[in-house]
Parts: sequence; C-alpha cells; structure tokens
Amino acid sequence: MNSNPFAKRAIALAISSILTSQIVYANEQETKAINSSADPKKTEQLDNVERVQVWGTAVKSSSVYMGGAEIATKQADHISDLLRTIPGVDVGGAHSLNQRITIRSMDDKDLRITIDGANQNTYMYHHMGNLQIHADILKSVDIEVGSNSVINGGLGGAVHFETKEAKDLLRDGEAFGGRIQGTYADNASSSYSLTGYGQLSDSFDFLAYYNFVDRDNYTVGGGKILDADGNEVPGTDGQVRGLEGEVNDALLKLGWDVNANQRFELGYEAYQDKGNYSYRPDMGLATDTAITAALEVPLLWPTKFTRDTLTANYDINWGQSSQLKVALFGNESSLNRDESGYAKNPNYVAWAGEVTGTATNTGIHVLGNSLLGESIEHELTYGLDVVKYKTDYKNALLTGSVESANEEAINSAIFIEDRIDFANGFAVIPGLRFDNYDIESAVVDDSFNQFSAALAAEYAFANSFIVKISSTQLFKGPEIGEVFTGAGSGDTANPDIDPETGFNHELAFAYDDSVFGADTFTAGITLFNTTINDFIYDWANVPGGGARDYWKDNIGDMTIDGFEFYTGYALGQLNLQLTYSVAESELDAFTDYANLDGGRLDRQQGDTLSASADYIFSDIDLALHWDMLMVDDLDDGLAIDGPSLDNSKMSYAVHNLSLSWLPQQVNGLSVILGIDNVFDEFYASQSSHTGVSFHPRFGKLYLMDYEPGRNVKATIAYQF
Repeated sequence: MNSNPFAKRAIALAISSILTSQIVYANEQETKAINSSADPKKTEQLDNVERVQVWGTAVKSSSVYMGGAEIATKQADHISDLLRTIPGVDVGGAHSLNQRITIRSMDDKDLRITIDGANQNTYMYHHMGNLQIHADILKSVDIEVGSNSVINGGLGGAVHFETKEAKDLLRDGEAFGGRIQGTYADNASSSYSLTGYGQLSDSFDFLAYYNFVDRDNYTVGGGKILDADGNEVPGTDGQVRGLEGEVNDALLKLGWDVNANQRFELGYEAYQDKGNYSYRPDMGLATDTAITAALEVPLLWPTKFTRDTLTANYDINWGQSSQLKVALFGNESSLNRDESGYAKNPNYVAWAGEVTGTATNTGIHVLGNSLLGESIEHELTYGLDVVKYKTDYKNALLTGSVESANEEAINSAIFIEDRIDFANGFAVIPGLRFDNYDIESAVVDDSFNQFSAALAAEYAFANSFIVKISSTQLFKGPEIGEVFTGAGSGDTANPDIDPETGFNHELAFAYDDSVFGADTFTAGITLFNTTINDFIYDWANVPGGGARDYWKDNIGDMTIDGFEFYTGYALGQLNLQLTYSVAESELDAFTDYANLDGGRLDRQQGDTLSASADYIFSDIDLALHWDMLMVDDLDDGLAIDGPSLDNSKMSYAVHNLSLSWLPQQVNGLSVILGIDNVFDEFYASQSSHTGVSFHPRFGKLYLMDYEPGRNVKATIAYQF
C-alpha cells in the first residue's frame, strides 16, 4: 500500500476543488459549441460534425458520463484507448489477445460482459484476457461500475457493448450509404475498414462491415526493454517480440421493422486474431525470453483465436408505457496453438502437438420495463437470464495420442426491480433476483441457489443535486476451469467449495447545473465498500499438500473499498475534465490460508488521476483533444496470485494528443492526426502482470506487459 494514501487523496481532492471552474467531461458539448451561433455557416458545420460523430462510440458509465465521438478523436484500436480514463475502470494487457477489463481491481471473470446482448464471459487461458473485440465497430459502451442492482448479477459490475447498425448511420432522405477508413500508426500498425449500409425496403435494413488490422512488434517507451534492475535485457532492441499478427473482424446485421413498435434484428460477427505470438502474452518479453531460453524451445508460436457470435434481437413497445427486449445468442470462441516447437528439444517431444480450446456460450436475455401509477410512479424493470457455458479441450500430440476433456455449467436467473418515485424528489428502488447455478466440472458437480436483494434510495434537491445510497447482495458460483490448459482435466476435486456471496454498499453525490459562468458544471463522488465472502482463489495451496499442489478453494473474505470522484466545466467550445479514483483490497483469510491474510488483489492499481481537454475551432472545422492518465505507485506487499519476490508497481503518466478536421467543403471527409504516449513513457498498466517472481526452474522472472512507446497516428475516413 502507499505510505500515506490519505494524504495523497486529500491533496488530489483539494486540486479537484480548485479546478472545478476549469474541468468537464467531453460530451455532446462539442456539438452544442458549434450550434450556439446563429451563423448559417456554423449551422452547416453542425450538420457535418453530427454526420461524422455518428461513427463514434458513446461511452456511458455509472461513475460519470462521457458522451459521443470519443473513439473517433482517440483513434482507438484497443479497448484500453477507449475506457482507461473512466474512473474505476482499467484495461490491462497490451497484446491483442490480452484485453482484460478490470473494475475496482476485479478482473473480467467477475464482470458481466456482453456484445449485442451475447454473453462473452469465457475463461479461455490465464495468460490472456477474456474479451476480444475491435473498438472501431462499437456504437456504444454502457458500464456499471460496481454491482449496484439486481439486473446484471455478478460481483464487480457489467460492461455492455453494442455494435453499429444501419438506422443510426443513414442520413435523412438517403436509402444507402457507405464508409471507408484507413489508419496508419508508426508504432507499429495499419488498418482499414469498409462499411456498407442501407434500406432494402421501408421495413428492412442491413449493415455489412469489415475491418483489417496488420500489427507489427511495437517499440516500448524509451526504446529499451528493461529488467527489474533497470538494465537492458540482453539480445533485445526495444521491440516487443511476439506481437506481429493480423486481426480480421466482419459483421453483418439485418433488421426488420415489423411496425412502429416492433423490430427484429439478426447479427453475425466473425472475429479472427492470428499470428506468431509469445507463449504467455500477459507476462512480457523479459519473462518469455528467460523461459524459452531455459527450455531451449522457440520464443514464438503459431496462434489463432476465433470468435463467432450469432445474435437474434427482438424489441417491442407495448401498452402505453412498456417495452420488452429479447436477445437470443450463441457465441463460440476458439484458441488454437501449434506447439510442435517443443520437439526442437528432445526432452520435450512428448509435449509437442496442436492444442485447441473451445468455449461456447448460448442463452437468452429478456429485459422488460413498465411505468405504472400517477401520483406515485412505479418504474418496473424485470426479466430473466439463462446462459449455458460449455468448454472442450483437445491436444493432438505428435506421438499420436489425443487428450480431450469438457465441462459445462448453466446459470438461470429471474429478477425484478421497482423504482418508486414519490414526485417530491425522493425515490426508493427495491429489487430481488433469484439465481440457480448448475455446474458439472472436475472441481465440483453441484447446484447452487441464491436469492439476492437490493435496496436503494435517492433524493434530488432542486433537480441539480442528487444523493443516492444503495446496498446490493452478490452471488457467483464456482467457475468451470480454463479451457486451453485442459478444460479442468488437471484440476483437483473440491466438492465442498462454496459460491461467492457478499454485499456492495455505495453512497453517491452528483451535481449538475449552470453555475460559475459555465454552460454546464458537474461534480460527483461515489464511495463504495464491497465484501466478497468465501472468495475463490484458483491457485490455492492444498492444505497439507506439497508446495506445488494447487486447487480451487474458498480462502477467506475479500474487502474492496474506495471512491470515484469527477468534476467538470464546459463553456462554449471548451470542455475540460478531471477524475480521481481509488480501490483498495484486503483479504481476511481463513485459518487454512493464514499465509494469504492481508493480501490484496493482484490487479489492484495505485490512486488514479485522469484529465482531458477539448476545444472546437469552429471557424476552421478543427477539434483539439488532450488527455492524461496518471497512476500512483504501489508499495511491495502480499498479493493474491501476484509475483512472489516483489509486488511493487511503478507509477506512470501518459499523455495523448489528437487533432480532427472535418472540412465542410468535402462533406463526409474526416482527418485525424494524433500522438499517443507523447512523452514516450516506459510503463505497463498496473492491471496487467507486473513485478518480480521466482520460479524453481527458471529462477527470477521479471513480469512486465510492456505498453507501446510514442505512437504517431493518422486516420482518414470518408462517409458517403
């Protein structure tokens, strides 16, 4: 932990208070700034800006709101580019296979993640992330920071991605349209995308999208691969080997508006990431180099990840004030790696083969909403979730034998929530959820049931200041094993394992008004305390077993507490923002795991400050953007699943600049120039693997998932 965290937080909050007259989150103010003039020329500019902005990604978070076109300005080619400045949220992993969202230090296994309603939670491989999606295709991202209602379930919150669709892209009076885009980044990638969309008839519409990314090995900040002692790793030249590959992402959507109140939509996405990649994408080049040198096997391995997602969505507005959304989905992810390279060392011929892990999620999600009552209004939210998880593992060895295994689990839930508005600024929000979780795995074959309740109350003072307090029960059953290492075939049975339960408590304050001369002034803070009882650790030492005997077990009660703060100011064409967030975790261990007592979550990061500024030069059709992320260091300390010798994490500050030009003379054209990591910072996200560990065979290993250094980008797009 930091030596004096309370002092640092006090300083940060003091700075925030001073800067509230200058800071705001970038949102639709970009459009409002241009629209504020009655000049017909500027009105025409507004039309052009809106037409390009429609390609952007609107990001909404329960910790603060960020409005449209963030993705367009940032030229995001990794989910981290889009989400890292949201308080309470981080994205670890620099490799294309290692996008790993964390919320309040909890990783993506503890979150509910969907794309167009299709559940994405899949534990593929502990050396990679559990989400693969290219940011360019996203229409919106809706993030619940912390589990604060019964609607989503899970322990840490939810992230819902929605891809683009034709009806949002077509201009008035047009039946068809298209878009081409090309991006070049000198460190080190290029990409292009092609999109076509239109109305096949008054009722039917379509969208076809294809994106290709050619990724090379990038150079780290400072141009040198360093070890834990700050020395350059022998045999390296500043480039991170094991990143070179290609990503292909194709999406097809067909929509049918049955009438003004009903719509069907079918979607199919095919995503492929292929290259000669490092064996452990999350551990960094220094560790991979050390291990492969010791084993005398290749550094790079032919690897292919594919994800095929089929969705069927139905929306209906019925009655006077009710709507229902139904999503049916099938989502198959597959990771394949050619491991015949082990045969280069005679000692490991028996390991050589081709490994394939496949994870399939199928299910249905139903979400309804109804307004009832008059003097006292009830807003009912209700629905059900059914998700079936299935994994299959196959290892075709060169010796001729084939290893295989499979596991499955089904989670079924129904829920209802009622927002009771008393029409005087006061509202109460009770909710109830029932989960049935049935699992058949090597660890446990059992069924778990849980009723979870939630209760919140909020009061709005003159519609500008809101106070909300909430408490939500948590539930999550034991997971099936990671598929790529055997789909549980090597796991130790633990029939007495319990599900994780607990509470998330929050107290939030939010203010939004036109004060201090601003068009919009915002400020808010959310304080939270999350307790996870019977916390499950996948690599717990078996009590009474050997030093390397592990199993999945409940090891204690984990507490996570902290806050997210934001403040903002918008005036005319200037927008500024500031956020500050803290999430600290600590385990109260059970007797059998006393050696883990006081341990923190490995993905915990230091106190985090972010800021950004946007300015619109409307007379010359330019928009300027700057953002900064500053993360404090963490002292060495016990971490659950962290490196064994040194868990300290170094601080870093990363600045990004971009300039977008939307010339009114060429309607539909946009040009974006930018520099990521302006000052060429040498760093790794603290939500990635960092630190120094000791392996009985390989010795001291430096874990550093190196992020790219300075990266100059250019994007040209034309929408017609």
